[in-house]
Amino acid sequence: MRGMNYTDFVIKVKNAKTAGKPIVKTDATKMSKAIAELLVVRGFVKGVEVKGKGVKKYLEIDLEGKKKIHAVKFLSTPSRHRHAGYKDFKKVKNGFGMLVVSTPKGVMTGESARKEKVGGELMFEIW
Repeated sequence: MRGMNYTDFVIKVKNAKTAGKPIVKTDATKMSKAIAELLVVRGFVKGVEVKGKGVKKYLEIDLEGKKKIHAVKFLSTPSRHRHAGYKDFKKVKNGFGMLVVSTPKGVMTGESARKEKVGGELMFEIW
């Protein structure tokens, strides 16, 4: 499973949640941990824990969140990276969804990036 990118991670979480799984285990990368923490804050998942040691670290994600994941829309792909300034970040599904952006200050929601006045690469929308 090494070399998993964030698109694989997000789809894995979405599919496990749709299938009614209580938890999902996946590789522990900085990017996946940051995305999982955003999903916790917005209520899509209940919690995230890093387990294991050294090279065998993995994330255990508790999928018992309040919100259901209806869909994910990837805005950037490996061959086409889309960037935008903070003024271009719009609400996703009237605030029910979340835009995830990779900025120089780290991975954050579109709302947070707008408040911090920092632009970046548009990663995906989830609702």
